[in-house]
This record gives sequence, C-alpha cells and structure tokens, in this order.
Amino acid sequence: MIGPDDVRLDGLTAVVTGAAAGIGKASAAALQAFGATVVGIDRTPGSTHVADVRDHEAIATIAAEYDVVDILVNNAGGTFHAAFDSLSPNADETLVRQNLLQVVWTTRAFLPALRRSAQPSVINVTSIEAHRAAPGFAVYAAAKAGVANLAKSLALELSPIRVNNIAVDVTPTEGLGDLGDVTTPVGRVGDVDDTAGAVVYLAGRLSGFVTGTTIHVDGGNLAAAGWRRGDAGWML
Repeated sequence: MIGPDDVRLDGLTAVVTGAAAGIGKASAAALQAFGATVVGIDRTPGSTHVADVRDHEAIATIAAEYDVVDILVNNAGGTFHAAFDSLSPNADETLVRQNLLQVVWTTRAFLPALRRSAQPSVINVTSIEAHRAAPGFAVYAAAKAGVANLAKSLALELSPIRVNNIAVDVTPTEGLGDLGDVTTPVGRVGDVDDTAGAVVYLAGRLSGFVTGTTIHVDGGNLAAAGWRRGDAGWML
C-alpha cells in the first residue's frame, strides 16, 4: 500500500538542466524539498555546473563525474516567434539543437549513471506545441514533437528506465514574461510550481508504472481544442 513516504525522494540524485530560472529552478527546488540531492546545469553562474546543454562534449564531461543519477530532468529549451519563410538554416539548426538534440545528447550522456540507479526516471519538459499547430513557431513545435516521440521510443528501448514528458502551456517565466489576459479552462494561468509538482510525481515511486507518456500541465488548453470561455459560456 502506498503512503506519504512514497512521495519522498530521499537518497536520490537529480540532474536538472536549465536550472537557474523559471520551471527549471522551481523543479530543482521542489526535488530538493522532497529530499533529493539536486545537480543543476545552466549557462547562468550559480548552478552546480555552468554549461550550455547544446555543447554535447561539455555535457558528457559533466555526466562522467557521476556514478549514479536517479532522476534526469531535461528542462532546458527555448524559442522565438518568426515566420517560417524568414528563418535561416542557422536559425533552424539552433532551434532543433536547443529543443531536440540536446535532449538526445544529455540523456545519452547520463545513461551509464541512470542504469546504476534502482529507480531511474527521465523527465522531459516540453510544450503543448508538441501536440498542436504552432504558426510562427513551426520548427520549435516540430522539435518538441520529436521529444514527445523520443520519450515513447526510449521508454521501450531503455527500460527499466522510465521516460516521460510534461507538456506545459501558459506558464509565465522570465523568458516568456507577462502573458496578459490569457485564460485557461481552469480559470487562471499556470505557475512554475504546477510543473514542478508534476516533476516530483514523475521522479518518484508514485509513478513507478508510468512511462512513455505525457502529462499535460496546461490548464485544460489541449482538451479545449479551440473552445474558449466567453461571457455567454463556451464558444469556438
């Protein structure tokens, strides 16, 4: 029977990329609050390791320092709004490297340490854009969709390592800024702690039979599928 102690992450080591701000910072704090030892990787000074996740050699060097890693949170990523026909090949490569390839490289680098864990879990923080159209963000969305599919494949290939995604929407961070009057079916915008809560769940024993799937932390936006709440009720 499960109990309160099954929420705890005592004795586990968690690696969080993009840990200096926003969802990464909140996730690192939550994992630590539930007992995990947290290793942060970010380009911003103050993290355990200052490195760019797009530099696969730097990440491989960091990963080699750890004998056992129980939790890997691939949180780092980013995008910008631009018309598809305005993007250069360099911009395309940057978006794919930043949102898909670095997840591939970081997961591969930490595989030896994850395989030494008794309860390994990989958690990729993605976006609702992995599951719907995203005009102005087409390449970014395609890269995030790649991460969604990657988790399904790796959940099988790397088993018993569990691999899951968290798809986030309308959650203000330092990178996004104020989202204005955006609402969701639950009646508010998200908070970074909403995502951090899902990270803690996927990291521990409570989710021990969950793998190859995506948890949508989006206030119901994917389910709404175009429906919006107005003064007269729900409408398309």
